[in-house]
Amino acid sequence: MKISNHLDRNNLHHAYLIEGAREEIVPEIFAFIQSLGIKVIGNADVSHISLDTFKIEDARNLKSFGSEKGFSNEKNAKKIFIVSVNNFLLEAQNSLLKMFEEPIENTHFFLVVPEVNALLKTFVSRFYVVFARQDLAEEQKDAEKFINMSLKNRIDFMKDLLAESKTDGENNPSLDSARSKALIFLNSLEFTLHSKLVNNFADFTLPGVPGGTYVAQNSLQTCFSHLFKVREFLRMPGSSTKTLMESVALVVPSF
Repeated sequence: MKISNHLDRNNLHHAYLIEGAREEIVPEIFAFIQSLGIKVIGNADVSHISLDTFKIEDARNLKSFGSEKGFSNEKNAKKIFIVSVNNFLLEAQNSLLKMFEEPIENTHFFLVVPEVNALLKTFVSRFYVVFARQDLAEEQKDAEKFINMSLKNRIDFMKDLLAESKTDGENNPSLDSARSKALIFLNSLEFTLHSKLVNNFADFTLPGVPGGTYVAQNSLQTCFSHLFKVREFLRMPGSSTKTLMESVALVVPSF
């Protein structure tokens, strides 16, 4: 889906939040900016910040840069910030709430993240949200396979899922970090489990639990509650993605 369909050149919003793969979306944003007659190469008023994790110090820097006067002497010249990150820490989100709530004249932000649901609702409410992710059919297939795996195979699956992509250093972070992949998989897993609950409201077992037969309603309620907690902990700095996702392998019911 072309994100340009959501961008009105005659009434540009001050802040866009775009969910999807940064390697696909960022070039589209640059192309759109160029279509506005704005030079993107060698223009100090067009900034691209690409990070794995957006921290509180990054938020302070963004507020500082955003409040500064642009370098161009042209009337109504625009300042553009493109921020693409895998993980947005909670304290950084809270620090930026006021800036995104009170638009800065002729300053526009494009925030690209892999998972909007990983962000605070109060933070998301400040943006024009665009969902540009491709069909999640493949992720749902993986979730279906995961549910039917033995506990050992689930642990192995998580190890492969969370394998970090190679990077070229801090200036070129992984396009798909372990944390972002974990959040995307959790969404697909939750969707698949909900579908199974609707279509197969029956008894099932928990892997690795001797004689563990549970009523579907109670077990899935516990499972969904655990997935919610895992998602919350994944947003916290210093949390272990590996340990959290291995806990998911333990609590997800097997149909």
